[in-house]
Amino acid sequence: GAIIFGSDQEVAGVMRAVRRCNATGIFSWIGSDGWSARDLVSVGNEPEVEGTLSVQPQANPVAGFEEYFLNLTVENNKRNPWFVEFWEDHFQCKYPNSSRTPYNKRYTRECTTKERLSRHNTTFEKQLQFVSDAVMALAVALENMHTEMCGDTFGLCDAMNPKGPELLRYLRNVTFNGLSGDKFRFDPNGDGPARYNIIHFKQVTRNDYQWVKVGEYLDGELSLNMSKIQFKLDHIQPPESVCSPPCEVSQAKKYVEGESCCWHCFNCTQYQIRNPKDETQCLMCPLGTIPDRGRNVCLEIPEAFLRAESAWAISAMTISALGIMVTLFVVGVFIRHNQTPVVKAAGRELSYVLLTGILLCYLITFVLVLKPTNFVCGLQRFGAGFCFTVVYAALLTKTNRIARIFNAGKRTAKRPSFINPRSQLFICSGLVSFQVLINIVWMLLSPPRAVHHYPTREDNLLVCSSYVDASYMIAFGYPILLIVVCTIYAILTRNIPEAFNESKHIVFTMYTTCVIWLAFVPLYFVTGNHMPLRITSMSVAISLSASVTIGCLFSPKLYIILIRPERNVRQSMMPTSRYSGTVKSGTSASVMAAAVAITDNHRLSQTFV
Repeated sequence: GAIIFGSDQEVAGVMRAVRRCNATGIFSWIGSDGWSARDLVSVGNEPEVEGTLSVQPQANPVAGFEEYFLNLTVENNKRNPWFVEFWEDHFQCKYPNSSRTPYNKRYTRECTTKERLSRHNTTFEKQLQFVSDAVMALAVALENMHTEMCGDTFGLCDAMNPKGPELLRYLRNVTFNGLSGDKFRFDPNGDGPARYNIIHFKQVTRNDYQWVKVGEYLDGELSLNMSKIQFKLDHIQPPESVCSPPCEVSQAKKYVEGESCCWHCFNCTQYQIRNPKDETQCLMCPLGTIPDRGRNVCLEIPEAFLRAESAWAISAMTISALGIMVTLFVVGVFIRHNQTPVVKAAGRELSYVLLTGILLCYLITFVLVLKPTNFVCGLQRFGAGFCFTVVYAALLTKTNRIARIFNAGKRTAKRPSFINPRSQLFICSGLVSFQVLINIVWMLLSPPRAVHHYPTREDNLLVCSSYVDASYMIAFGYPILLIVVCTIYAILTRNIPEAFNESKHIVFTMYTTCVIWLAFVPLYFVTGNHMPLRITSMSVAISLSASVTIGCLFSPKLYIILIRPERNVRQSMMPTSRYSGTVKSGTSASVMAAAVAITDNHRLSQTFV
């Protein structure tokens, strides 16, 4: 139980706080007269206030006051200057010739002066008796003081002015019957008569709450009608009075200071259990665990990871599987037509390196959806950047070779260095080996580990450590650099003759790749708390980049090999005049490029044979 001394505004706030804290029905309230039977407290808070026992000063009607007040009008109550404002507020109109006030200026209707107060439109304060008793107590005290000090003198005499302490003595000793018929006198403490009604707030019927009088306190005697007291609907028995009931399993004890048998029970928080060794403390469950229903023990949260049978993984693997089939088809076509001019002009060796990188891009998806272990995390960390590096190292080698050939052709007829297939493979291997070195150093400094990640208290994600801190971007830093450099080279070589329009295809490939990566990098960082989406977005970005590369670079070659085989001849690989079919004059760079493209591939193929 709780005894509350307060105003109706304050107690109304307490009741709202009880409801917010889900403590409805826990407390039994004993109320003071400052808030008992006040609608501000009970209306809207009925379940919280239910069962309250409170006191209310006992007051009886003042005889004749209602009749007197109901007969008052503005015209016959001139002595009260505020009565006209009351009249305007009561009848919601402006009285004729009344002064303009901030309150009556909103009234558009003029009072007729025929309005009258009645019991139907007027509510009287029940505590009026105390006002009349207070006025009469002072009047009787002055009368008694005047009788003793002034005798038969009319009005105040000099003996009465000023006599505050004397007046207080007379005031303490007054005794009279008030206008309500009750006898009035002050007790030795200077308080008025202790007359109180005991009222009780309860459900009379379902959802029908009322304040009901259940007893009274008169002259030091308390009388209660226990049959009318009902703390809960259909529960006549009062709350059990014990010092401290046993705490529930999910609660801990807080002993009352200086007491060993009395305590307060307080709830452990959502992720706490009561300490089995100390019932006065709550224990926070470790990350990755939550309390059981009874709050007895902490239970392990089943670990979650991207499972191969999930929709995220299936969608990513489907895209990769289609890409693998297309890549293998392209490899088969190139192997079968290995000696044809189109395949030779495309740079067979770098084309196979490029196709190998594309195939690895698709295969890495199946590694990304595996259950994380230290080995799998290492394989993912190495493979994600390595497959990209193979693709863009080959593309960079291609675009660099074309750029050097055409730049040299503009200045001299001398053949540039390191443009034969063997040199190109060596350059490409050097670019790829730098990524391998990065991965080795990275793994030595920060070994790959499968860890549990807890983005929220109810999550237990099994992920690779690199996903948690976004350090996977280290694996993509070098490939992104290759993409940027390759894009620059592709732009510089985009205007070469039509017969060497592979550069135009590379330009389009790099533009599209940059768009994909500009979309992927922000998405990677904002999906930190959704690992399945982060892994899937990485897989899809890798697969899309590979698909763009194979689509833009190899589809034109497949078109010639499979659909237009008559163009798969050496002459079509040479830059010719649009009209005569002969080599244009002044295009030494084009001639050099064509010669190098065919001759070097022919020599290397003879060497390998």
